Amino acid sequence: MKKIFHITLMSITLALAGGLYSCTNLDETVYDTIPADQFGKKPAEINAVIAPIYKTLKSVWPGDIFLLSEQTGDMAITPTRIGGDWWDGGVHMVLKLHTWHARNGLINGSWNACMSGITTCNQIYATIEGTEMDEDLKEQTLAEIRGIRAFWYYILIDYFGNAPLVADYESTELPGMSTRQQLYNFVIDELNDIKDLLRDDVTGESYGKFTQGAAYTLLAKMYLNAGVWTGTPNWQGVIDAADKVMSLDYIIEPNWKINFEVNNQVSKEIILPVAFGKADGGNHLHKRTLHYLDPIALGINVGTWNGVSAQPDYVKQFDDTDLRKKGSFLIGPMIDPSTGQVLTTAHARPLIHTVDFNIIPGTIREGMWGEVHQEEGARVNKWVFEKGLSNSDQENDFAIFRLADVYLMKAEALLRLGQNNAEATRLINVIRQRGFGNNSHNYTAATLADLYLERRLELAWESTNRQDMIRFNTFLDPGYLRPTVSPAYRLLFPIPEAAWETNNNLVQNPGYPAF
Repeated sequence: MKKIFHITLMSITLALAGGLYSCTNLDETVYDTIPADQFGKKPAEINAVIAPIYKTLKSVWPGDIFLLSEQTGDMAITPTRIGGDWWDGGVHMVLKLHTWHARNGLINGSWNACMSGITTCNQIYATIEGTEMDEDLKEQTLAEIRGIRAFWYYILIDYFGNAPLVADYESTELPGMSTRQQLYNFVIDELNDIKDLLRDDVTGESYGKFTQGAAYTLLAKMYLNAGVWTGTPNWQGVIDAADKVMSLDYIIEPNWKINFEVNNQVSKEIILPVAFGKADGGNHLHKRTLHYLDPIALGINVGTWNGVSAQPDYVKQFDDTDLRKKGSFLIGPMIDPSTGQVLTTAHARPLIHTVDFNIIPGTIREGMWGEVHQEEGARVNKWVFEKGLSNSDQENDFAIFRLADVYLMKAEALLRLGQNNAEATRLINVIRQRGFGNNSHNYTAATLADLYLERRLELAWESTNRQDMIRFNTFLDPGYLRPTVSPAYRLLFPIPEAAWETNNNLVQNPGYPAF
């Protein structure tokens, strides 16, 4: 009976998932009719069962977690548009002003995404663990699940610091809090346990899975931030993990933009993607960023929301000769192809996306925050807009990890250790030369400041901004529309009050009002 129960649970899991992970090749097998002693003989069957763990990654980007990274840092902003559009009770303003509280919906959404991801991993882990199947395939599958669960704890460590540690789906007790150090140790131990059980190929078959490349990249990320998260840096750990990733078959793609094309699954630079499809909860970044009329100029037919834009000072870091400037930001006049003229907004203004914002007089709501015109702000232009796209999300995948970041992580570790500046400079120049299209802007002896800038140029919109700013001690500095230094407790977000209301074992992070 136990085997029958588990096979049925697999079918229920798939039904709840609302669809299958878009990058796997699944046949039409009905899994609840497979005899228990035959299940797990084919990779397609396992792909179907573990699909929901990968589907959880769609919460990483471009939703609440993305906004917490880019809008609390100095990369992005969702301004209040003329007439109050995107005011939303000030939820975006408080991220920029560093005045958020434990009732903030974006913070609560990010916490819930992490907890939901962990719960899904634990549920499917318990399902697979109790099922009779090929032992080698089972071991690898369980390692994949643990890898995705470790990733979700990595997000919790980064954003919230302290959180419940739950690795047992059968437990019915409300968990208490674990410290950031305890969570850090858990993730490191998990990754070290599974890293060599995972597949190490860089192929179409491994694309979208948690592989050795993903495990070692996540280890590098953990070690990169160890000084902030535990008080004990581990720069050599970054180098060792990066070297392992660089020994695999990933490449720095000669064409930077291939990483962001519609069919970017062909990129061998992408290490761990969020795999999107048009029909299964796809990439909605175009809706979040584009003006209502931008689709006319871009040749797409999608309702857009005119929201997130780049902060002016971030855009101004880019040299005009850097191909990544135009490749990252939509700036300038938007032309109606039927007339050859600049489109006109509903406020009778030319649709020209400016880098700067100009607060409309008399609209100040709090501090320096006020309303701006519809067309102002550089928009996201990194993920290619598919010509002819109609009433659909995009299918461009998002690279959670890619090799360019690994190069820059290793370079940073070398610079911080004061070791092998020539190698650190070479690694940075590989990325920089691709960005500029030639070696005319290469460094001769790179510094940490050079490295920090290169990360910003290369990784705009890719949810690294807040983490990098914290590591480089710039996050609390005065910033755009925020003239004062932020208190140190803002380096972590509060535990959401809504989470405490369902589990009163949770303890609020220091600096925020206690529950």
